[in-house]
Amino acid sequence: MTTPGSDLRVSTRLAVPDAELTERFSRASGPGGQGVNTTSSRVELSFDLARSPSVPEDLRPRLLARLANRLNGGVLTVVASEHRAQLANRQAARERLVALLREAAAPPPRKRRPTKPTRGSRERRISAKKRRGELKRGRRGKFDD
Repeated sequence: MTTPGSDLRVSTRLAVPDAELTERFSRASGPGGQGVNTTSSRVELSFDLARSPSVPEDLRPRLLARLANRLNGGVLTVVASEHRAQLANRQAARERLVALLREAAAPPPRKRRPTKPTRGSRERRISAKKRRGELKRGRRGKFDD
């Protein structure tokens, strides 16, 4: 659990210092009664991914490539407004940012080495095709006149 005011631990190699995060608060839409018009509970959490000194140089290209559609000028922004309390939205935004960075920093999956279909799988495929053909052949109507 990441609390506001502490560093974000993404992985063993990546920790985002609190000083590199920018928070903006605004009024959230949605339910909340009269308080919705007076409290700034919506949170925008921004992290400058392209120029951050805390991101390892070998990890930066992978993060930038995988998060390219979410970046605006190299800055990753996460918005949270689902809770009524500002503190809960700050917490949700931090958790969402950690999850995004963790997923983008994960190593790519290993390449699949293609193999030939097994004899059993080929036989099952052919028998399924034959059963299907028999079913369709049975639908052909030979109507008596």
